[in-house]
Amino acid sequence: MSTNSPLPELLNPELKARFKNIKLLVLDVDGVMTDGGLTIGDDGQEYKTFHAHDGLGMKLLKASGVELAIITGRTSNVVKKRAESTGVAHFYQGAEDKLAAFYDLMKASGLQANQCAFMGDDVVDLPPMLQCGLALAVPNSPALVLAHAHYVTIKSGGQGAVREVCELIMQAQGTFDGQMAQFLTQASMAN
Repeated sequence: MSTNSPLPELLNPELKARFKNIKLLVLDVDGVMTDGGLTIGDDGQEYKTFHAHDGLGMKLLKASGVELAIITGRTSNVVKKRAESTGVAHFYQGAEDKLAAFYDLMKASGLQANQCAFMGDDVVDLPPMLQCGLALAVPNSPALVLAHAHYVTIKSGGQGAVREVCELIMQAQGTFDGQMAQFLTQASMAN
C-alpha cells in the first residue's frame, strides 16, 4: 500500500525535478518554523511555539539523507534547542545578512546552491531564496516573496508548512514510503 499523499500531483515536472535535486533544506525560523508571533516576557525571555509535525518531518527528512540548516536573523536559546532536537546540522542565528550566511553554508556543506532549498516568509529571505535551487514560501508571506517562490506551501508557518515541504522532498526523491513503513510496520505488529 502506497503512503503517498496527493500533494505531488500539484507539482509540475520542472518543480518535481527541483524537489528531487535537494540535498539540504535551509529554514528561516520566525514565520516558517513558528507562526511568526514573538512572545517576550517581562524578564526579556523570548518564547516560541513550534509544531510537533514539523519536528518529526525534519527528523524523517534527515533520516532519508537530506541535511537541515537554519538561518535566522534573531538570536534565541530556544531555537538552538529546537535545532539540536531535530537534527539540524548547520545553524546560523543573528544572521543579519542571510545571503552571506547562505554562502558560508554552501562552503561548509560542499554543496552547490542548486542542491539547496531555502524556506522563508519575508523580504529578508529573498537574497538566499533567489540563489538556491528551490525557493519556498508560506502563504502569508508578502507579495514580493510569493512572486519569487518556486512553491508556496498549503499550510501556514508554524502549522505544518515545514512538514509539508519535508514530505514533498521525500516523495520526489522516492524515500517517503520507506520512512513511513516503520510506522505502518509497528501498527501491523500491534494488531
